[in-house]
Amino acid sequence: MRKRFFSHKSLAAILVITLAVGAYVTSYFTGWGNQIAGPNTASALGSKPKPIVGVASIVDGDTIEIHGQRIRFNGIDAPESSQNCSDASGQEYPCGRKSAEALDIFLSQSRPIQCNFVSWDRYNRFVGDCQRADGASIASWMVEQGYALDWPRYSHGSYASQQADAQRAKIGIWVGTFTAPWDWRATHAANNKPGNDTSYGLTGRRQIAQSYSCQPRRYCKQISSCDEARWYLNNW
Repeated sequence: MRKRFFSHKSLAAILVITLAVGAYVTSYFTGWGNQIAGPNTASALGSKPKPIVGVASIVDGDTIEIHGQRIRFNGIDAPESSQNCSDASGQEYPCGRKSAEALDIFLSQSRPIQCNFVSWDRYNRFVGDCQRADGASIASWMVEQGYALDWPRYSHGSYASQQADAQRAKIGIWVGTFTAPWDWRATHAANNKPGNDTSYGLTGRRQIAQSYSCQPRRYCKQISSCDEARWYLNNW
């Protein structure tokens, strides 16, 4: 009987599939989160993406998109798009939208934007440290202007001094009262997972699909989370 052997290419393919499946299963049991490394084959194999450079479109106060790739700012958390806060007089206002608008103006003043890779999150978003063409740190500016919070869980206090300055000056969300974005999401979880048509202000099935990727997924190997798979199963 003639013996058969696996080729080097076959072994490499098996390794990639094994790593990808392992990462997917891990993400399934760890649940929904934010800046936690997720099922990304490139990161599992140890390759580090190159910096992303380009003109950014705004998703919300802590997330942008460049060349079709969603990018989450590392170490900060801004109010969600549909989140409201209270001003000094106790009146509600759309602080999530205000944060996004302030970010849009800030980025428009010095282009292009460069984001250096830090990690992948569970929804295959590139988590990075981003700066304008003039070198200004975007995350730092958002916190010091009171449009975002230092997120100690991921920043280890990198923006604590900027936050203290904003709080003393009573600017941005510090002008009144607010719920920290991570706490707000915990009580609005059903409406703030990627793929929900309220999370990014998207309407229509094709636009919702593109909140996962610049093009809708067409093959199982392109699906990066259980939530995404369920959405395509029910809607596409």
